[in-house]
Formats: sequence, structure tokens, C-alpha cells
Amino acid sequence: MTESGGHWRRVIVEKPFGSDLDSARDLNRQLADVLDERQVYRIDHYLGKETVQNILAFRFANGIFEPIWNRRYVSHVQMTVAEEDGIGSRGGYYDKAGALRDIVQNHMFQLLTLVAMEPPISFRAEDVRDEKVKVLHAVPSLTSDGVSRDVVRGQYEGYRQEANVAPDSRTETFVAMRLNVDNWRWAGVPFYLRSGKKLARRDTHVAVQFKRAPFTLFRDTPVECTNPNVLVLRIQPDEAISLSFDAKVPGPLERLETVTMAFSYKDHFKLEPTTGYETLLFDAMTGDQTLFHRMDMVEAGWQIVEPVLRHWARDTRSPVPGYSAGSMGPTEATALLERDDRQWR
Repeated sequence: MTESGGHWRRVIVEKPFGSDLDSARDLNRQLADVLDERQVYRIDHYLGKETVQNILAFRFANGIFEPIWNRRYVSHVQMTVAEEDGIGSRGGYYDKAGALRDIVQNHMFQLLTLVAMEPPISFRAEDVRDEKVKVLHAVPSLTSDGVSRDVVRGQYEGYRQEANVAPDSRTETFVAMRLNVDNWRWAGVPFYLRSGKKLARRDTHVAVQFKRAPFTLFRDTPVECTNPNVLVLRIQPDEAISLSFDAKVPGPLERLETVTMAFSYKDHFKLEPTTGYETLLFDAMTGDQTLFHRMDMVEAGWQIVEPVLRHWARDTRSPVPGYSAGSMGPTEATALLERDDRQWR
């Protein structure tokens, strides 16, 4: 679209951006036929949430965290997007999409990029998005064996009885996966992602677990082990940041207890959380693309999940693990971390 006489044209595109890599590329080609990339705003309301935006400020405005934000000090990272509700009236859409397409490929990958990206040279939109897409390019493609080993899907009991859902549906309402970011900063640090419907509670957070302190100093004390420090960025329903650490229990013996320092947006700034759309619509009107998906970011995200989708499409015989409403997903998701001698928060 041409612009003249001081006018501007901006088109906001709501997710999903395609249903696989080919359809995403086709959509991008169609948009490119009539628009410049600077006119396209692929919106993801998660990126408008204050806690999500604050990840960059938290990392790069505070000198005490960035030096330890790497493979030398971080044990692993967990990301959870849990919902209490089922699919409601969205059966027609959801049974074609599933949790991997609906949440992981967009919302969760955007969280991943903000947590794992390198410092941009400025907060200009292209500088930030350049660093974010590098993270997605650093995630290795999964083989079929890798999908079987590192990806778990599940379906809540009663899903097939929902309106507009096929009675023999194999669509996942839960997915958990183990990913690696193979670059200098994160080599060897696993990122565990999980998302699902009909889980125990509504909870979206990122937990960065640091490596344990050496136990040597405490070997002749009643302390049985030192606990890892965990930094939690809560996105919903409560927007907050907390850091846990060990402190000495008062008394004559050397005993430790984990305590938590916490900061709440609501308590400090006296503001209620928003959906995120308010911020993003304002940014679109002012021409700021920082918090919007770029064409190459969309395609890079699909390249990560494409092997999973292909593997599931071929595998029509293996049962899709079930889980009861109010749980935190199938037992196979628990085993995914137990294999690494870890557990979900």
C-alpha cells in the first residue's frame, strides 16, 4: 500500500500466522505482495503484558543479573502456560490447532526469545527483533527420535465430548518439551516448556533455576543439602518477580531454610494487569514494531515445531496420553524432567 500526503497505513494481523511452515510462508508472501514489512503488525497479546516487557528491563538494567545469566550459573529454565478452563466454544478451531500451534509456537517462543536473547545494541524495533530471531535459529531441529524423547503431548479426559470436536480426535490439549539453545551463552542448558488446558490452576511464569552452591562448607553441619536459587517471573494471573535463596534458621545449629524476596506489580504500582492489547494497539498507531512478530521470526518458530507436527501426523497408532482435569498434565510430562533428575515447579 502506498502512503502519501503524510498518511500512513498499518495492518494488524492476529495469530495464528499460518498452520505450519508452508502456510506461514504463503501468508507472508501474500502480505508482501500488497504491503511493506514495516506496515505489517503481527500481534501477540502476550508481548503487551507488563511482566513480559519487563524481562528486557530486568535483564539489562540491573548489573547483578546479567553476569550470571548464562550456562556457567544457570542449571535450567522452565516456562509454564497453564489454564484452568477447557476449550469452551472454540472446538472447531482448537481441534485443528492444538496446544503446540495455539500456544507454544507463538506465545511461549516469544517468552523464550526474551529470556535467552543477547543484549541488543538499542531498543529500536529492528535491533531487538534481530536478537530475538537469533535465539530461534539457535534451537536445533528435532529428529523423530528426538520428538519421541523430548516432546510429550496429552489430552484432558472429556475433550472428545466437547462441542465440534471429532470423537476420535488425537489433538493435544497439553504439550511439554525439552529444547536446547545451541549458542555460546546457553550451550548445555535445557529449556523446559509446558502448556495445557484443564490444569490445576491458571498460571503463566518463567522460572530460571541457578546451579547449586558447593556443599563442601556444610559437610560437617546438620545441613543435608543446599537448595538452588530460583528466579520466577510471573506473568499471569499475578504479575510479579520473586527470588528464592537459603537463609540461616535462628538458633545454635547451622540449619538453612529457603526464603523468598518478592515484588508485585499490583502492590507497588497500584495498577491492575491488562490483557496486553491496549499497549500493542497504541504501539501500532505510533509505528513501533518492537513487540510485534517479524516475518522471519514467524517462519523460524514454525521451523522448530514442524518436525513435531510431521512426527505426530505419521504416528496414528500410539495412544495420546490422557490426564484428569485439575491435574498438571500426563505423567509422561513428569518423567520428562525426572529423566534429568529434575522436577516441574
